[in-house]
Amino acid sequence: MIIGVGIDVVDVDRFMAALERTPRLREKLFTPAERDLPPSSLAARFAAKEAIAKALGAPDGLRWHDATVHRVVGGPPEVELIGTVAARAAELGVRHWHLSISHDAGISSAMVVAEG
Repeated sequence: MIIGVGIDVVDVDRFMAALERTPRLREKLFTPAERDLPPSSLAARFAAKEAIAKALGAPDGLRWHDATVHRVVGGPPEVELIGTVAARAAELGVRHWHLSISHDAGISSAMVVAEG
């Protein structure tokens, strides 16, 4: 059963400019495993976290660090959830995540399906 769907699109240059203007933003948005990725990958992970939040109904109180997107060589990216995001997913009955991320021509995007 599909519990939620989320999508987000990020302009890479605009996103990186925001990170440069506000240096602590990188630490606020990304886990240590994500912080040193190239710009398009950072933007794609931000889009993925936004898409995950949307699939969960975008409730207040979700913490950015409670979702990590891992690259899997030869496979789709994996979502690791803890804390507030994991709690909301459990509340809704989410058992599986399907995530697709992409970046091209200065745009990063993510689409997620939360499945029960």
